[in-house]
Amino acid sequence: MFARVTAEHKLRIVQALRAGGHIVAMTGDGVNDAPAVKAANIGIAMGATGTDVTREAADVVLTDDNFATIVSAVEEGRGIFDGIRKFVHYLLSCNTGEVMFMLFASLAGWEGALNPIQILWINLVTDGLPALGLGVEPPEPDTMSRPPRPPSEPLITWGRGGQMLLSGLLIAAVTAAGFAIAYRGNRDHLALARTIAFCVLSYSQLLFSFSCRSQRYTLPELGLLTNRPLLGAILISALLQWLAVVPPFAVGIFKVQRGLGQYWFLIAGLALTPVTIIEVTKILVSALRHKDRIVGS
Repeated sequence: MFARVTAEHKLRIVQALRAGGHIVAMTGDGVNDAPAVKAANIGIAMGATGTDVTREAADVVLTDDNFATIVSAVEEGRGIFDGIRKFVHYLLSCNTGEVMFMLFASLAGWEGALNPIQILWINLVTDGLPALGLGVEPPEPDTMSRPPRPPSEPLITWGRGGQMLLSGLLIAAVTAAGFAIAYRGNRDHLALARTIAFCVLSYSQLLFSFSCRSQRYTLPELGLLTNRPLLGAILISALLQWLAVVPPFAVGIFKVQRGLGQYWFLIAGLALTPVTIIEVTKILVSALRHKDRIVGS
């Protein structure tokens, strides 16, 4: 605790804290605060009562001179960073699943498991709108109770990278399962198997976006309607995928087989599998953490 310090002392305190590895925020309104505000990681100046010199030296200006606004800004910043992580996690996981499936199909001798236009369509339908929806995900309940992340921490950590790889593997596995069930080694069933794989790969990615909303909280905990843009994006993308399979004109464009009938139940079950496994895993991990806290106390 310091009191009645001079401008030089303020600067030395900031420099000492930074030298100790701390992230320093400095607020000020007078000319004597300007050096310390400039030296801090985040300089914050008062907009209404602050001097021009301090506002010029600061990184952030509080237009309402309310310290509570700093807390709101921190929460908003953490939410934005989390949103970037979430849509990157989603996009890379889905693309990993597509690559893994096509690689497995080549190794298994499934020629033409997906044709180029189907792959392009999947990227168009699944990568755009859901990723934008994840980008506007509201901050998680524990956003402000988490400790600050290290400044050197990358956008994608090794742990998150492993999760993305496993998620892509799940998406590829259910797609391969759908293709194998319909194909059964018979070239006459190729169109049916390709259509099922086409649908499973698309719908599993769309449903997987629900799991990308949080690494810790499940969908029921977050609430289905708390991110309406994402829900709307998923519904629109799901409809576009349906239009690529069911209408008569889709046969000539996407080379699919119409009249899937009871195979829609297979598609729905396989598409739900990755998101279900991930959500159940969150519940189990949360239960283990709770148990460890009880034992530790």
